[in-house]
Amino acid sequence: MATKQRSRARRSNNSRDRTPHYVAPVLDPTWQSPYSPTASERSANQKVVRRFALRKKIPQSVLVAVVVLALFVGVMVAPWLPVIGLLVVALYVWDLRRALVRYEDRGLALGNLVMDQFKAGGTATDRLRLSTVLDRLAATFGVDTVQTYVVADPGYNAALVPSGTGLSFFVTDAVMRDFELIELEGVVAHCLARHRLGLLSRESVAAVASASDESRATLAGVGLAYRADEVAAAAIRYPLGLAGALHKCASQVLANDSFFATSTYANWRWIWFDLWSDRPGSDLGDLDDVELRALALEEW
Repeated sequence: MATKQRSRARRSNNSRDRTPHYVAPVLDPTWQSPYSPTASERSANQKVVRRFALRKKIPQSVLVAVVVLALFVGVMVAPWLPVIGLLVVALYVWDLRRALVRYEDRGLALGNLVMDQFKAGGTATDRLRLSTVLDRLAATFGVDTVQTYVVADPGYNAALVPSGTGLSFFVTDAVMRDFELIELEGVVAHCLARHRLGLLSRESVAAVASASDESRATLAGVGLAYRADEVAAAAIRYPLGLAGALHKCASQVLANDSFFATSTYANWRWIWFDLWSDRPGSDLGDLDDVELRALALEEW
C-alpha cells in the first residue's frame, strides 16, 4: 500500500512539473541588428575622404609648421615675426579647407562623367521596370531623388553615384534583359545600401583621385561590398535574389567592346556593383569578389 501511495505521489509531482511555466519577455532597448548601419559606421565612412585629403597635404603641412616655428623663434630678433606666423597659419588653414572641398566636389561630378561613357540602352518597359523597383526600395533605405538610366553595354553591372546635389543610378541593358525581377531588386538594394552606409563619397573620390591602385583601394574601402550585401539582403529579406545576381556576374564572359574591359573602368571600379568584372576568374580570398559574396549569401 505504501509503495502504491509513493508511486501516485511521484506521478502527481511529474504532472505538476509538466505544467508550462510563463517566462516574461525581456526587451533590450539598446539592441540593434548587426545588419543595420550604425550612425558611427556612417560617420566613419564619411570622414575617410577628409583624412585622405589631409594625408595628401602632409608635405605642405610639415613645411608650414617649420616656417611658423622659425617665425615664432625669431621673436627675439623682430617682435613682429609671430604676427606673420599667425597669418601664414590662417592662410594655410583656408587653403586646406579649400582642398578638402575640392576633393569632395570631384566626386560629386562623377554622375556626368559616367553618363559620357555610355549610350542610352534598354526599352521603355525596362526603364519603367527599373524606376518601379527603385521607387519601392528608396524609402526603405532613406534615399530620395534618384535619376535612373539604362545604358547600353553587354556586361552585367550597375552603380549608384553622386551627381551634383542628387544621385544617379546606372544599370546596363544586359542586366535588364537577363536578370529576374528578384535579382534586379537585389542589385538595386545593394547599391542603395552603399549610400545608407555612407560609402558613396569615398568610392566616388577613389574613382577620380590621382593616386595608385593601392591608395584607391584603401580610400574606397576593401571588403565593403560584402558589408553592403549584408545590409541589402536584410532589408529585402531574400538573400537568394542578390546571390543569383552575383552568380550571373561571376559566370559572365566579358566582351572586348564592353566598358568594363577598359582602363577607365579599372580606375572607376569601386563605384560598381561588380568591382571585378575584368577579373578572369574568381578570388575567394577577396571579400569584394562576386562569387564569394554569392556563396556567403547562400549560407544565410
